[in-house]
Amino acid sequence: MKALYCQQKSPGEEMTFVFQERENLPPTRDNDVKVQVRACALSWIDTKLLSEIKLEKELLPVGREISGVVLEVGRKVTFFQPDDEVVGILPLDSEESGLCEVVLVHEHYLVRKPEKVCWVEAAGTVRDGVRAYTALHYLSHVSPGKTVLVMDGGSPFGTIAIQLAQHRGAKVISTAYSLEDKQYLERLRLPVEGIRQPLVARVIDVSNGKIDVAESCLEETGGLGVDIVLDAGVKLYNAEDESASKSQLLPHKHDIITLLAVGGHWITTEKNLQLDPPDSRSLFLKGATVSFLNDEIWNLSNVQQGKILASKHDYRKILSVGTLTVLLDTHLRRYNGEIIK
Repeated sequence: MKALYCQQKSPGEEMTFVFQERENLPPTRDNDVKVQVRACALSWIDTKLLSEIKLEKELLPVGREISGVVLEVGRKVTFFQPDDEVVGILPLDSEESGLCEVVLVHEHYLVRKPEKVCWVEAAGTVRDGVRAYTALHYLSHVSPGKTVLVMDGGSPFGTIAIQLAQHRGAKVISTAYSLEDKQYLERLRLPVEGIRQPLVARVIDVSNGKIDVAESCLEETGGLGVDIVLDAGVKLYNAEDESASKSQLLPHKHDIITLLAVGGHWITTEKNLQLDPPDSRSLFLKGATVSFLNDEIWNLSNVQQGKILASKHDYRKILSVGTLTVLLDTHLRRYNGEIIK
């Protein structure tokens, strides 16, 4: 039985991928579940994070988001039984590669797969579903009547975040980084009493670099500002200091602080965010908060693992009642080339 691993001999060096022949799996432990993998999604391997938390290995397993069928369970497993259909995310310290026929995984990293969702959809959206749920539920406490700004709403994460925010009764504004993304977001509809209502109240097209995001958001909210911001990265320096072309489309950190409402929440994915004293003063005057969205936070703390399990269960419930089903096919095309069935 073969499994896919990657190897990086030195920092900055290009990764190489190798198939390793595996011997028979060890006996199933008390809390382990043996899963026959039906689909696996490829996600970015953060070698810097692994180095910082001392989880570097010569060979790193590839593919952590899986869906499949339970073959066998340990004697203390209570959530599953053979033939159950499951989906989950393998932990950071897992020795198992998801790109394999059979894997062993602790039951707490799995949830039942909704019947209406196929194998590829389940594996391909579980990570972004957990990320969006973490951002909106745990970090910003979204509730009906709130206004949410989702940056780069046409991305896989942005698409799910928009739907989850709207599901919680929030008003959603989104930015689009291309004309294609703008048209895609404007087509997103949800049936309400027989009428297909738009999911996004306003789509801000920033592809030409001429639209002021802060001004547009303040205009849309009557000058009150946005309650929750989910960014997709921010400019840390002046425009002339930015080298990458895509970074030119990102909002400056000052713009995000400007458009935040009193008591607002800024959820950022920018790992190297730097706030100067004037920035902190502005946030203080608004009573606003900044939270960092770390994909792996619940996995890194044994005490908090119940939260990722709860996130998966709640996200599964939303999928199972069909809330996102209508939009998933469109959404999954954004994963082209990233899902292996």
